[in-house]
Amino acid sequence: MEHEVTQVGSGLPYRNGVGICLINNDGRVFCAERRDKRGAWQMPQGGIRKGEDPALAVFREMKEEVGTDQGEIVARHPELLRYEFPDYLQYRNGVFRGKYRGQEQTWFAVRYLGSDGDINLTSEYESELPEFVNWRWTELAETPSLIVDFKRPVYEKVVEVFMPVIEQVRGTRG
Repeated sequence: MEHEVTQVGSGLPYRNGVGICLINNDGRVFCAERRDKRGAWQMPQGGIRKGEDPALAVFREMKEEVGTDQGEIVARHPELLRYEFPDYLQYRNGVFRGKYRGQEQTWFAVRYLGSDGDINLTSEYESELPEFVNWRWTELAETPSLIVDFKRPVYEKVVEVFMPVIEQVRGTRG
């Protein structure tokens, strides 16, 4: 079901954030199921703090959401990618309480250097409830069909740009 996005929030700013395409040695990407929307899977993402370098925000967000920051940046998407929040997220009762119209993200491809045992969704490194309840490695091309509909165009652009990176990681695995 598509969620309606109106122009009511059009005067609001975008929240600056990062998206993380975390790639294991098999060339599969980390996806996790959202606590607040079961059945919706996504790659890790989060806000950039004031004055924070996006490349540093990647590893902070990884630590907070995935429980580990063991990785190396291998590519950066050449564009900032935006999506608008649907009405149910955009207003006072939404997660950002009417402060933002959507998110503008810098996406990074990150080669995962840890093991599956290092992944910990318990929110040990974050003060809020864990964002995710389950996780898995999946094919990058599958991710647009797993994500909530209003983020799908962003995921399609991530797939288009990072697919060659995936192939490169697959080709260099030891």
